[in-house]
Amino acid sequence: MTILEPEAHVLVVDDDADVRHLLARLLRENGYRTSLARDGREMRESLGVHPIDLIILDLMLPGRSGLDLCRELRATSAVPIIMLTAKGEDTDRVVGLELGADDYVCKPFNPRELLARVRSVLRRTSARSDPDQAIGGRKIEFADYLLDPQRRELTSPDGVAIDLSGGEYDLLLAFIEHPNRVLSREQLLELSRNRMTDPSDRSIDVQVSRLRRKLEAGGRTVGLIKTVRGAGYFFVPEVRRQ
Repeated sequence: MTILEPEAHVLVVDDDADVRHLLARLLRENGYRTSLARDGREMRESLGVHPIDLIILDLMLPGRSGLDLCRELRATSAVPIIMLTAKGEDTDRVVGLELGADDYVCKPFNPRELLARVRSVLRRTSARSDPDQAIGGRKIEFADYLLDPQRRELTSPDGVAIDLSGGEYDLLLAFIEHPNRVLSREQLLELSRNRMTDPSDRSIDVQVSRLRRKLEAGGRTVGLIKTVRGAGYFFVPEVRRQ
């Protein structure tokens, strides 16, 4: 189980020494254990030595970028990631979230906002790690689909692996954790950890449409996600945990 904050161990990956030490001081003053890394090599070394509960990962790094490292991490680990970026373009933040980052913070950052986001991500991760409150590591079945949260793998009724983006995977988890219940767009944005846009727009509709197409591709079971006009979305199938 992930250690509950504020005793969590946070790894800061940033090539700017001033930023690293500022974050280290801020986190330690608020009760977090902290390790520091300048690049991907040092990040991997820290992960091999310490159990890490959350990574604050800078987008712009020497050698492999933060996006590359996020992709690499998500291939083998579910450790929470907050992207740290000085870029103003939404595209970079969207790509980071699609690769599996849990949240992002823009430089220059407000220390109180960063701490709030760290606490929020750790709370969500702790809840997901509690078998009495969330899915945890157990496999989940719905409409003859099989989801393995440990490997982040979804298998169709005919045994075909379905490739999901980070955003689609988190959206599916949100539905699975709240079956047979109408969820508004705002709730889905929060539950799926998707913070790329303001809840007032229609971005969640696009994500739901993409997820639907993948679930229903090749004549697979249809009607798994029902649209409730003016209210949101409803996950129809029964969910069973192995």
